[in-house]
Amino acid sequence: MRAKKPLPKRAAANFIRQAQRLTTAASDSRWLDAAARLASRARPESYPNPGVGCILVKDAAVVGRGWTAPGGRPHAEAAALQQAGEQAFGATAYVTLEPCAHRSRRGPACSDLLIEAGVSRVVAGVEDPDPRTAGDGLARLRQAGITADLLLSTTAETSLAGYLARARHQRPHVTMKLAISLDGCIAMANGESQWMTGPVARAHVHSRRALADAILVGGGTWRADKPKLDVRLPGLEGRDPQRVVLTRGVAPDGVKVINSPDQICQLDALYLYVEAGANIAASFLEADLVDRLELYRAPIVIGGGRSAVGDLGLESLAEAHGHWTLAERRQLGSDSFEAYSRLRQK
Repeated sequence: MRAKKPLPKRAAANFIRQAQRLTTAASDSRWLDAAARLASRARPESYPNPGVGCILVKDAAVVGRGWTAPGGRPHAEAAALQQAGEQAFGATAYVTLEPCAHRSRRGPACSDLLIEAGVSRVVAGVEDPDPRTAGDGLARLRQAGITADLLLSTTAETSLAGYLARARHQRPHVTMKLAISLDGCIAMANGESQWMTGPVARAHVHSRRALADAILVGGGTWRADKPKLDVRLPGLEGRDPQRVVLTRGVAPDGVKVINSPDQICQLDALYLYVEAGANIAASFLEADLVDRLELYRAPIVIGGGRSAVGDLGLESLAEAHGHWTLAERRQLGSDSFEAYSRLRQK
């Protein structure tokens, strides 16, 4: 068998450089994923600021990590730099959102902090839509001689969903929750719905409530069930979201009232969790205000029960396709959980 000819030196060098770039990109992506997981610790207490995560890496080891503090300060980068101390010099900073470029009375710009700490490289997962930064944070780092890369990250973007929904659509990110039977019912024909799912699924719902700034039900649900809409999980006491009722009527003190789905833009929230009946579900879906649809499916068949979603006014089956993609699936005790993300043009 004839021996293969070795690659020319130039071709071999190009191959090595390409392999190194691919390896670096894969490593960067993994570190950004880790920073996005850190960012989830900030939600929802970082409001009104977005929950951002930052990891400082030096010689393949983590030397600092941080996430946005309650109330929005300090930012994730400041927390990570404080933890790293002198080890931040020469490190790479992985941050889910572009480091801010604007100073405020509450603290310095994170791009300046990274420059002062002497990091060698910054990798951001999302460019900040805030016009006070919007590319200027990365530009300032480059002007200081720091390598600054924008590596568009789906994971980082997902972790910033509420902040980006505000910037792009001037409203909170909306998650709609439905607990349904195998045949798509949310209740018996007489309205009985407690309990559709088991205790594990109900605990999961409370963990989702704890991540929201506000929680919404319809007036019918409010009047019939008087739901507490709180978080009842050990260790998460006090994480109750602002209660909102969609109704033409009057709600008790401490409960926000809106009259139509499009008024959610008035809510002081980045994340809105909707526990919907059929009419509320239809009104939000028809208005295209749902970003994430979460289905808790119980292994029961009701037959003749109340449908999960009211009429959406579709004229053909083709209109229903191409709007949703599966984001998550898991088993919760005897019940199944599926989450779907809305496919949108950014």
